[in-house]
Amino acid sequence: MSFNETVSMYAQQILGSLFGTIEYKLALAASIMVLSVIVAYLVDLVFKKVLLHFTSKTRFEIDDLVIHAVKRPIYYTVILMGAFLALSIVGGAESYLWIFNDILLTILALVWIFTLISLNKILFDNVFPSLVKKTETKIDDEMLPLLKGLSDIVIGLVGIGLILESVWGLNVVPLFASAGIVGIAIAFAAKDAISQFFGGLSIYYDKPFKNGDRIEIADGQLGIVEEVGIRSTRILDFYNNMIIIPNSIIANNKVINYTSPQPKMMVKITIGVAYGSDVAKVKRVLLDIAKGIDLVLDYPEPSVRFDNHGDFSLDFALILWVKYPSEKFSVINEVNTLIDSEFGKEGIDIPFPTYTILKDQ
Repeated sequence: MSFNETVSMYAQQILGSLFGTIEYKLALAASIMVLSVIVAYLVDLVFKKVLLHFTSKTRFEIDDLVIHAVKRPIYYTVILMGAFLALSIVGGAESYLWIFNDILLTILALVWIFTLISLNKILFDNVFPSLVKKTETKIDDEMLPLLKGLSDIVIGLVGIGLILESVWGLNVVPLFASAGIVGIAIAFAAKDAISQFFGGLSIYYDKPFKNGDRIEIADGQLGIVEEVGIRSTRILDFYNNMIIIPNSIIANNKVINYTSPQPKMMVKITIGVAYGSDVAKVKRVLLDIAKGIDLVLDYPEPSVRFDNHGDFSLDFALILWVKYPSEKFSVINEVNTLIDSEFGKEGIDIPFPTYTILKDQ
């Protein structure tokens, strides 16, 4: 039994023979409409004078916004329910005015669909921004407008689907199936943008690096992470150039993070000395050079390794550590400068390649 038939049956039982006259039905329907307007006005008055009065005294703004968002929809809901009840009284159990009932239900549903979208806007404008500001990355800040748009679309589609299915009795499955085919076609057309978007999501959730980290991509791009966006990551290289790399490339390549888990970095400097040089003296001079540089850490201690008997030189490696990767090149510069001066003082020669050409006699 429908709602119209139920209302009509109970009204006829209560009012008896009077309910059968069209004049009485119209009078009762008009009374219901007037009463619904009065109730709607009283409800609106409660919102204005009571609820908004209390919310204005709180330190939160969101409660005022929520009350303002639902105040008018509740007002219209009361009036629409009165109209729906009045129409049920006039139409009776054999109502030919069912289409007007469906129109009223559709209007009521649309009112609350737009209300949910308004509440969704309040959340994304006043609640979520303060939450994402507490994170270190900016990708969640950039995702908010996208997620807001997607959530609005979902609310609208679900609401319209329920209206078509529940109120008008239409089968929405074929409609959504055709929309799915269109979605697949769009996905193929925009596969690069989608891969970059999901690459950004993987960076956001896996957190292989953060802003300020010094990283190196598999293709040799080296620099400091400036910003991680939805589609791309911006890296500032050592020439002060901004490199913009699509997130899909980063997500599918090896990334070396020189800053994580700790920024301390090893620096290896190789140097060759002439054959016949005092190996012990070379090691001592190199260690003294490393220990005399302020940027070189005392722990781990600097060390010197005799690596190889080369074609033209005895090859040594000076191993030292710096606190931050950004200090690497400054330390290399200081070490090489001191090697040139200290080796000259100590009489240690740095050879250059030489060749002996023998002529046939």
